[in-house]
Amino acid sequence: MPEIFRPDILKGTRAIITGGGTGLGYGIADVMTRCGADVAIASRKTEPLAASAEKLAAAGTKVIAVPVNVRDRDAVQTMVDEVVDRLGGVDVLINNAAGNFYAPSADMSENGWRAVIETDLYGTFFCSQAAYPVMVQQGGGSIVSISMTLHYRGWPKMAHATAAKAGVDALTRTLALEWSADRIRVNAVAPGPIPTEGVKKAFGKGGAGIDDKMLSAVPMNRWGTPEDIGNMVTYLCSPAASWITGQIFVVDGGSSLTRM
Repeated sequence: MPEIFRPDILKGTRAIITGGGTGLGYGIADVMTRCGADVAIASRKTEPLAASAEKLAAAGTKVIAVPVNVRDRDAVQTMVDEVVDRLGGVDVLINNAAGNFYAPSADMSENGWRAVIETDLYGTFFCSQAAYPVMVQQGGGSIVSISMTLHYRGWPKMAHATAAKAGVDALTRTLALEWSADRIRVNAVAPGPIPTEGVKKAFGKGGAGIDDKMLSAVPMNRWGTPEDIGNMVTYLCSPAASWITGQIFVVDGGSSLTRM
């Protein structure tokens, strides 16, 4: 990807990116570190975190790996406390941690429903709530949550994920209104089809369900990349977006304008 932003546009920014060790989260972290941000990547899956942090640190900024289960409110608070201790504060929070899997709604188990709702929606709220007092004390901050586009028209066998992301959209608007007086901006980015490893796993059969028919429904005729989302997130966290809050930005190559 070409360099889009001035390399120091986020210099001095301290960011938490949940789910930052792989996929979209890593792509976001990659763009933000190349723009000068110090970053904490956090995830329940600790295996890729250290290696990802080492690669990201090559940009010359400080990168730390912090384990967290965003479904656990106490664990989230511990994560934020550790980031404040190690990075000195939290200026940006990227709520990216998510989970999904295909399941017919009529047969979905309570545990399956709870796992996705708690990761996507509860996790977004818990992380935002824990970062709030830190940002208030610092005089402001920026929160960006990762939503999706398919809940705008329905996504069969993904009732848990669509319900959770619809909640993320509503939460984004509500927190933006509540926290604007504290100089905290709250926005969301809704990615279109991006064949990360997590998406391929959700589709099953090694991602075989992500086929040419799906690609033909993208007017720009290419899959999205994690860097596409990273660029949008970086813009929203930069001074260029200082008067933007409560918005959900669709980044999908135009695919939400079509029906597969």
